[in-house]
Amino acid sequence: MVQLLPSKPVAANFKKIMAELAAGEPVAIPTETVYGLAADATNGLAIARVFERKNRPKFNPLICHVSDMAMASKYGKFSDLAQKLAEKFWPGPLTIIVPEVENSGVHDLVTAGLGTIGLRCPDGISRQLISEFGKPLAAPSANKSGGISPTTAAHVVSEYQGEDLLVLDGGPCSIGLESTIVAVDGKTITMLRPGAITAEMITNATGVEVALHQADGKILAPGMMKSHYAPNALVELNVKNPDVDCAYLGFGPKSPKTKNTINLSIKNDLAEAAANLYASMKKLDQMDVQKICVHPIPDEGLGIAINDRLARAAAPRD
Repeated sequence: MVQLLPSKPVAANFKKIMAELAAGEPVAIPTETVYGLAADATNGLAIARVFERKNRPKFNPLICHVSDMAMASKYGKFSDLAQKLAEKFWPGPLTIIVPEVENSGVHDLVTAGLGTIGLRCPDGISRQLISEFGKPLAAPSANKSGGISPTTAAHVVSEYQGEDLLVLDGGPCSIGLESTIVAVDGKTITMLRPGAITAEMITNATGVEVALHQADGKILAPGMMKSHYAPNALVELNVKNPDVDCAYLGFGPKSPKTKNTINLSIKNDLAEAAANLYASMKKLDQMDVQKICVHPIPDEGLGIAINDRLARAAAPRD
């Protein structure tokens, strides 16, 4: 059965979590973005168990979470530009894809054999856990593949009812959207997945204009599948006049209401909307509705990341 461990006392519960990791078993841990289903990135059997738990396609690579730049450098080759990004935005919600160090020890299931590796240094208790464990953790979002990402420990518990899983409860995630993912190649930075670290922030930090990935069907990073982050109900975007019977995900003070409405942010605050997005979608999905309609979200700043997640939630499902 799922066992929920409070974040305190840290020492005792870290010991339980690390024993499970050392045994090659996945655990659920909190980060500032979403809860992750974490396993030892150097243990192929452990990573296979993550894929099995998530029902995740094995061609979809995973992010390696590290405790600091020293650990990251053991697994990825950081150019001056990549290092500048890490120094500016780590710990934090930025994943940097760089060439993988030869014979790095990270299992091929993590990198999908691409020759590159996605590395992130998370903020908060998960960083402390990784530091004490001494090895990187591959940690995709702790939900079944394609579904809504969990932003509380309760979401994880609900997802894995009837299964054996340790869940470290660190409270609600402060950001609530998966990390921004960029690939650094020479002097070029390419955005593969938008997030809380925006293209503008990256350009301001580096002086380099961020290129947008041209969709070609190749999966180069997590979150690039066309259909992803999806509830059971169908999702319709940019709806200003919702049907009475649909559930409605609103935004802003002028957003209309139905009998099943949740407003992401009455104050037009995109950060608040991002933090509330997945929890709100889960609540609406539990109302046993056929369709969730979504009010238009400004496509700027953090709104770009929100709209990316919503577009994948609304995409046709295979």
